[in-house]
Amino acid sequence: MTVDLALVLATVVLVGCGTTLMLERSLSRILVGFVMVGNGVNLLFLVASGPSGAPPIVGRGGITDPLPQAMALTAIVITLGVSAFGLALAYRSWQLSGNDDVKDDVEDDLIRRRAEADETSSSFDEPETDVPDEEGADA
Repeated sequence: MTVDLALVLATVVLVGCGTTLMLERSLSRILVGFVMVGNGVNLLFLVASGPSGAPPIVGRGGITDPLPQAMALTAIVITLGVSAFGLALAYRSWQLSGNDDVKDDVEDDLIRRRAEADETSSSFDEPETDVPDEEGADA
């Protein structure tokens, strides 16, 4: 089985660029990154399925496996649905705040500040001193 290097390289570029875009704060960039990753995965399905063959008609040898094509079609439908939902979220965020950036969570900021100050929360119970931290550490 020979693999087309250009298709593998295109898959790597699509998934890599899409992952980079999904780590951004803007919902529109996250949406474009998700679409790029979806297209990269669809291309990966088709590359991994092997060489193309004859159509699955009775009397011909070397038929193509239809499962990767069905998986790619299903992935296209799922990507379309999630993209529509992400586009609706970005549009609603634009209506409410004038931009589509994801805001920082207040609780995450509080936890980050406590971690930097090495503080514990008020609901944290100190462990008993008699209990060893690791197995065999009390010896």
